[in-house]
Parts: sequence; C-alpha cells; structure tokens
Amino acid sequence: MRLPFSCFLALKYLRPKRSFTSVVTVISVLGVLLGVAILVIVLSVMTGFDDMWREKILSFKPHLIVTGMYGPIEQEEALCRRIEALDGVSGAAPSVQTRVLLQYEGRLVAPVVLGLPSERVDRISRVTEHMTRGVFELGNDSIVMGIDLADSMGVRVGDTVLLYSPMNVVAMDEMYLPEELVVSGVFDMGMRDFDSGFVFTSLGVARDLVGLESGSHSIYVMTDNAFNVDTYATALRSELGPAYDVKSWQQMDSVLFDALRHEKAMMFILLVFITIVAIFCVTNTLIVITVQKTGEIGLLKALGFSSLKIMGAFVWLGWIQCLVGIAGGIGTGLLVLNNLANIVSALTSISVEVFPKEIYGLSEIPWSTSTSEIIQIAAFVMVFCTLSSILPAYRAARLDPVRALRQE
Repeated sequence: MRLPFSCFLALKYLRPKRSFTSVVTVISVLGVLLGVAILVIVLSVMTGFDDMWREKILSFKPHLIVTGMYGPIEQEEALCRRIEALDGVSGAAPSVQTRVLLQYEGRLVAPVVLGLPSERVDRISRVTEHMTRGVFELGNDSIVMGIDLADSMGVRVGDTVLLYSPMNVVAMDEMYLPEELVVSGVFDMGMRDFDSGFVFTSLGVARDLVGLESGSHSIYVMTDNAFNVDTYATALRSELGPAYDVKSWQQMDSVLFDALRHEKAMMFILLVFITIVAIFCVTNTLIVITVQKTGEIGLLKALGFSSLKIMGAFVWLGWIQCLVGIAGGIGTGLLVLNNLANIVSALTSISVEVFPKEIYGLSEIPWSTSTSEIIQIAAFVMVFCTLSSILPAYRAARLDPVRALRQE
C-alpha cells in the first residue's frame, strides 16, 4: 500500500538526524506527552474521588429517607413493612438521629448518634461489613463507633463511655441523666466524616436521649438501584401520601457532588493550558522545518506539486507529533495511576505526606479511568494540534517557488 505523498513527505521530515530540528521535535513530542499525562492523571483522580465518595456514602447512608411532616413517625414497624412491600425496595428501618456529647476519661466529643434496630441494620447499611474491632452489636447498653473517633479518644472494645442528651439544653425544666454504654465494636469506612463523626446505638437508647417514648425521627430505605432513586422516591410519595416527605441521597449530598463536578471542570480548564503550550511547541517545530526546507519546498512546487499537498505534508507532520505525544501521554498517565499507591508509599517513607486522611477525608488516593474522558482528551489535543499546524502549513504552501529557489 502506497502512502499519500503528503504523509510520505511528513515522515521524511521526521527521520532522525543529528540536527537542531530533531531535538526540537523530540522536545515538542515530550511536551504533548507530559500535558496529556497530567490531564489523564488529574481527571482520573477527580473521577476516583467522585466514585469513592459515592461508594462510601452509599455504603453508610440509606438511599432514601422518609420523615413525617408533622413530627415523629408512629407505628414505624408497620410503615417499614409497607415500604418494603414496594417493588425495588430491599430494606427499611426506623431511625433516631441526634447529636450528643460523648465522654470518656475526661475527653469530650460531639458525634452524631444513629439509633437503629439491630435486626434491621443489614437491610439499610453496609457498615457491618467494615468492622475492624469487636462486633456490630446494638444491645440496650452497647455502642459502635468509628475508628478515628475511637483512636482520638483512646477507646477500646469493652470500655464504657457516657452519652449526654441534648435535651438537657433544650428542655431546661427537665434533667436527662447520661447513658452508660459499652463499646461493642469499631468500624472503619475509610472516610473521615463517618469514622470520626458517627456512633451507632440501639433504637431504645436513642429514644431515651431525645425524650421519645415511641416512634422514630425517620425511616431509612434501601433500594435495588441507588442511581434510580428518583423513580423509587416518586413511588414512595405516591404510596405514603402528603403526610410524609421523601428525600434521596442525591438531594442530601448534592452540595458535595456539585462541588466535585465544578472542581473537576475547573481543573480541566486550568491544566489544559499546559497542553496548549506544548502544542505551540509543535507549531514552533513546524515553523523551523518550514524555514529549513524552504529550498526543497520551492523545488517541489516548481516540479508541479500543488499547494494543497505541500500544506497537507505539514499538517501530517503536526498530527504525527501529536499522535505520538497523545499515545505516550495516555500510557504514561496510566502507568503512574497504576503505581500511585507505591509512589505515595515511597513519598511517605521520606516523610512527605501527600494525602493525609484528616484533610481529604479518605484513607487512600482514589482514581478511576474513564474511556470517554480519555477519548475527549485525545480529541481535544488533536483539534488544537490541527489548528496549530495550519499556520506553518499555510506559510509553506504560499511560498513562491522562484523566491524559494533563489534563497537556496
């Protein structure tokens, strides 16, 4: 198969020679490579943050929360059975949630207490799968807490802690004695907000803390498809009527995911300038080659080769450099991502903490590659490369063969 003349000429100009042009060409390709690699790495990490936060939230929180419009929900067991009878609902559980003061040996923190019936926890959360110490047991005098909270307070399984009711502040004419609870287990969700800010106890203890004799604050609902919750929420609203409000996890955590989406878009816009600068290096390379090959271009035009073929040769030259840079950049980016844990470990070993959990809220750097994003990066670079190649290609095509040969 014979190559088109424009492509053949572009490959001829790319033949390695010990000249300044070959060095500039290599530098241009490396610039595109690094720009693409940075885009791949950063966008993959941002996508990983989005996916991991989504996974952590869906492992800890329910997909839907049903609350009463006029106060606590009564006859919660009957309501749970009614909700679980709906298609697509895998589990439901009544819950009481409040913020308390937790005391252990003089240390005080203010976590959120989730009161749940122990027999229904597995239906609405996967926290039981993330136990690192003890067991997930919610008896009348038991409590389960996150690993960061336990470590910060020096609490171990079997220790007794005190929970102070917030009603002591709300109801000034009543006194609520603290609850003495034994730590039965410690969970590790790998996310700071959950591991340091939440504790679990029985529904009865949580009711005592908020002064409820019966009922619950809300009903936690788990569905078969977390990303189709709008359909299930509509069905729940239709089934339960106007006396209940239904919110999805997407509504409750919309600020977090909106912030991630905007941050990802901003990072792409900022980092794309690195790639654009590298593409301008390709333009400079083409201009240098155009100047060096002025006589040859003039000879080709004198022999009858059209301006379009001459122009096509320099566009091909820019494309080849960018294609090599894109392929190398994608490969380099994926190589770095696949060794990201080793890189972080190596930096940590020399006392360079690049991803502290207390700042980022996650125990490891997440990343996830998206084929569509890689294709978009490659297409974006090729479009800009084409645009940057047109100017020197047009200059070469416009050369007057007589003047070009005279200069030679």
